[in-house]
Amino acid sequence: MKRICVFCGSNAGKRAVYAHTAADLGRAFAARKIGLIYGGGSVGLMKIAAEAALAAGGEVIGVITEQLMVREVGHPGLSRLEVVPTMHERKALMASLADAFVALPGGFGTFDELCEMATWDQLGIHAKPLALVNVEGYFDGFLAQLDRGVADGFLRSEHRAMIEVVTRVTDLFDALARWHGPPAGNWLVDPPPKP
Repeated sequence: MKRICVFCGSNAGKRAVYAHTAADLGRAFAARKIGLIYGGGSVGLMKIAAEAALAAGGEVIGVITEQLMVREVGHPGLSRLEVVPTMHERKALMASLADAFVALPGGFGTFDELCEMATWDQLGIHAKPLALVNVEGYFDGFLAQLDRGVADGFLRSEHRAMIEVVTRVTDLFDALARWHGPPAGNWLVDPPPKP
């Protein structure tokens, strides 16, 4: 993998471990000569991961919208900063630049990006590894909701299994290496048997 896209918070969160994990992730990418693709912000966990990668000599490419640039949250010191008109174009460009996706804790944007990339894997739009770094159990509720989706017939178990889950950055690269996409074919859940 040459480049991995990271989805994470534009806030740093209330627990110091979130910032430590973001910094560890940035340094780990640089150590492995993996470029970091992210939303281009100069705030929150996004900034922490990007600056840690840059400080360790890594490549960091940001993709941000014109609207966010006007609000002056674009990071001025990146290897490259792409400015696009819309959020849809932002996600599409990040996806095209990346070989895989990793999510750290974050809010609506993080969940939106994570779920869209999982959907693209599910539908065969791309076949790129996807992993969560489940720091302090942050994603436990989300993972429980996915399990409920499987149990209630809205999600296939093989699609649920597309999301690798680790609790430490040190386990992330093995998880991405063992990832496999869903089998080709129908993404619909089979109907329940008739009584």
